Amino acid sequence: MSFTGFEQQDFDTFHIEGLEPRMAVIRERIQPKFKAIGDALCQDVAMLAGTEMFVHIAKHLRRTTNPPKDTWLAFAANKRGYKQHPHFQIGLFDDHVFVWFALIYEPPDKQRIAEAYLKQIRKTRSAVPDDYVISFDHTKKESVSAGSLNEKQWKEAIQRFHDVKSAELLIGRHLKPGDPPLTNGEAFLGFAKETFSQLMPLYLTACKAGS
Repeated sequence: MSFTGFEQQDFDTFHIEGLEPRMAVIRERIQPKFKAIGDALCQDVAMLAGTEMFVHIAKHLRRTTNPPKDTWLAFAANKRGYKQHPHFQIGLFDDHVFVWFALIYEPPDKQRIAEAYLKQIRKTRSAVPDDYVISFDHTKKESVSAGSLNEKQWKEAIQRFHDVKSAELLIGRHLKPGDPPLTNGEAFLGFAKETFSQLMPLYLTACKAGS
């Protein structure tokens, strides 16, 4: 199938009560769209990154009681997994789609990555447009506008990522239900590719720091 966009019913999935009922709809309704997105974008992301990339679709297999509040796919250079590696994500909560460059789940090289960002803090900050958003916890909806942070606040945020074991760093863009790119498959794929291209310098810096 080709990707045709996200609809209100995709967001409504996260209002379904119960783990199994919600997961059944995620598998039926959302994961085929993720596969279509992955098929459409993986080669483009690989060309931008200069290395082979692999698509990982979240399966939520460790959940036994609570249904997921969001779901996503990831592009990573590791075939076996993505969580401990720099990667890109596309996913959704009940009220927005996120398109991220992500450093989550305590990557083993997180301190070296943070030090590389701090060493060139102006370059790091200038890589992120003001209308992008930043999150420090992938499990929560909250984010802050990149444009609202001055250089000192950028340093503080990355220093916290360096110092706090559980701190994460996700940088990208949000779209709300009904926003034009979401209702047109080609437009959304272009939006996502543009976002990944913009953030690719941060990805490459992270990969180099961890190599």
